Amino acid sequence: MRFIHSSDLHLGRRFANIPELPDTNTRGRLMEARHGVIGRLAAAARDHGAEHVLLAGDTFDTATPSSMVIRQALSAMGDDPTVQWWLLPGNHDNLRDAEPLWQEIVRDAPANVHALTEAAPVQLADDATLLPAPVTFRNPGTDLSAALVAMPSPEGARRIGLAHGGVTDFTESGAHIPPDRDRSARLDYLALGDWHGRMAVGDRIHYPGTPEQDRFKHGRRGVCLAVTVGGALEVTEVETGHFLWTELDLPLHAGQDAAAALSALLPSSGRRDTLVRVKASGWAGLPEQAALTAAAAHAAPDFAVFELVTAALGTHYETADLDEIDRGGALRLAADRLRADAESETLSQDDRDIAAAALSRLYAYVKDSA
Repeated sequence: MRFIHSSDLHLGRRFANIPELPDTNTRGRLMEARHGVIGRLAAAARDHGAEHVLLAGDTFDTATPSSMVIRQALSAMGDDPTVQWWLLPGNHDNLRDAEPLWQEIVRDAPANVHALTEAAPVQLADDATLLPAPVTFRNPGTDLSAALVAMPSPEGARRIGLAHGGVTDFTESGAHIPPDRDRSARLDYLALGDWHGRMAVGDRIHYPGTPEQDRFKHGRRGVCLAVTVGGALEVTEVETGHFLWTELDLPLHAGQDAAAALSALLPSSGRRDTLVRVKASGWAGLPEQAALTAAAAHAAPDFAVFELVTAALGTHYETADLDEIDRGGALRLAADRLRADAESETLSQDDRDIAAAALSRLYAYVKDSA
């Protein structure tokens, strides 16, 4: 029995936190990549001889996606009628808040798309039973996968669980999924969703993560899992992500060529489809910081998104650098005051950071004007 395990497509996500220039369409490209992953999941099924795609919750980003998002998703799933899609309600598209959504799916879905709105077994094949645990409320406050323990299946059939939620209980609500649920429910495989990163909880319990990444946390393109049950369990990662979200560390020391260090760190290809956050740390003088800022501004247009974070980068001050701002007069008085505030032991860290950033900006402004 072979199938594709995926989750957290979050179709219709708007990416409102992504900066957008007037003549770009980054948010639209990210939204389209999420829709395009449907075709990539179908291709993964065909390539691995799988007849079924199991989506472990949060197929849609909200409980009220537009009819265009819903209908176009269903149409894309219906393009290849040989692939069967099984959609489990998650916390974002849970049964209570998204009741009209699931009614529309049941009404309009092609014959190869199935909404799993009941915690009841479904026969995938003569020797394989799907045991779904749909999310009833956004925060159900209980472990819904517990229903899998008593859920029946034919004698000798492979038991495949499908659930949505975390294996860690951050709120002490008792809603977490036990890491031994595969044993207590006699499962050959437990397909989980909710966590957006790839994680193996155990040999038979897996999170594939979202197939199209949406945050810098994981540092790799999204994948789905090609799973074979029966005999030896096989779980194979299949890359499905179009965009790469990556967070890069840039440690610096005083006197280092910060611009060159940044250039060496950045990927040399695929930049248009890469969202990058560079976290600078350590120490740099005013000239190096100005050069780093200029180098970042020069590189940024190559990327879908580019962020330079300097909160952990300290400033090494030299009198000669302040002399480049001005040797006297109002600008030098301002520079000396900002340096004093940046090095003050009585001001708050926020105030010191603001002073340091202002002094770096003043230095860069003067140098640019010159």
